[in-house]
Amino acid sequence: MQKENRISLYWQYQLLGWSLASLYWAYNFYFKEAYSIFHTTTNFIFDILIGVSLTHCYKLVIKRTRQKSLKRFNSVQLIISVIVLAFLFMVLNNIKWQLYTVYVKGGVADLLGVFVDWDQPLITGLRLMSIWVLAYHLHHYYSKQITITKSNAELSIHAKQVQINHLSKQLKPHFLFNSLNSVKSLIAENPTKARRSIDLLSDILRSSIYTKESLITIAEELQLVNDYIELEKIRFEARLKLETTVDERLLGCKIPSLIIQTLIENAVKYGIQNSVKGGTIVLSISRKAHLIEIEVQNPGALVYKDRPDKGLGLTNLTKRLNLQYNGKASFALKEKQKGLIVAKLMIPVQTDS
Repeated sequence: MQKENRISLYWQYQLLGWSLASLYWAYNFYFKEAYSIFHTTTNFIFDILIGVSLTHCYKLVIKRTRQKSLKRFNSVQLIISVIVLAFLFMVLNNIKWQLYTVYVKGGVADLLGVFVDWDQPLITGLRLMSIWVLAYHLHHYYSKQITITKSNAELSIHAKQVQINHLSKQLKPHFLFNSLNSVKSLIAENPTKARRSIDLLSDILRSSIYTKESLITIAEELQLVNDYIELEKIRFEARLKLETTVDERLLGCKIPSLIIQTLIENAVKYGIQNSVKGGTIVLSISRKAHLIEIEVQNPGALVYKDRPDKGLGLTNLTKRLNLQYNGKASFALKEKQKGLIVAKLMIPVQTDS
């Protein structure tokens, strides 16, 4: 429906614009040249057809070459486009007048005149085609900018929602209760470790509240992951292990904040927590051509189909990837073998925001 409305609006502007221009010429024909109503109307219709046909053919060529945006054109290309359109406008108008001379006035055709009568038709064509070409490309340029702005705004909203959801998870009573209980048990037997636990909990909550950047470096993200794992180890002890393999050349690359953290939390919640023996979470970050591959393996089984939330965090993560990378990133979660789940992210390499 939206596409149909756009096409309809395009044709409305086309017909309105060329009708106004043709109406001006028709006024001159009727009142200054004393043309009859029939001949004035006929010229009016043909003038509209010439203008609409030329500009619509130009639109089709531009659409085929995917160069709607003004940024893709330089000044030379725009000037050449205008000159070509103006020349064709002149030729078609001269052909129209030759036909008018032969079939209406009963005169003799002057085929050479089609190409040598350059004065008024060419000047008019240059003026009109300059206006049309610039208006057409500016319209698509600003439409694209509006689309980009909307996407960025939506991305910002989703990023903020992730932070809110993340904060909500950390502030859930069971998380705080378990963390504080672990700290309480350490106060008497290991005060140093208790203080460290409080620092970790503080850092995790602070990152949830004050992380404003939508993109952070992999090194910064890994610091958050390590803090989270260190805190959870107080509760799970030997049941929780994390093995990390990272291509150090990627540590400065930017990724959406909290995406690895989300995968690790998911692995702890649905893998380690549900296993009596616990297990090892394996995190690997490597480069595959122009992509960063982030893979998290953990013991467990796919359980989202049986849960009412169906992995809200992972759903939100997928939306953020689509908005941030416009379909160039991917996320997959599958059961590699019985009792082993693999989550894989493929993200374009990006070193700045």
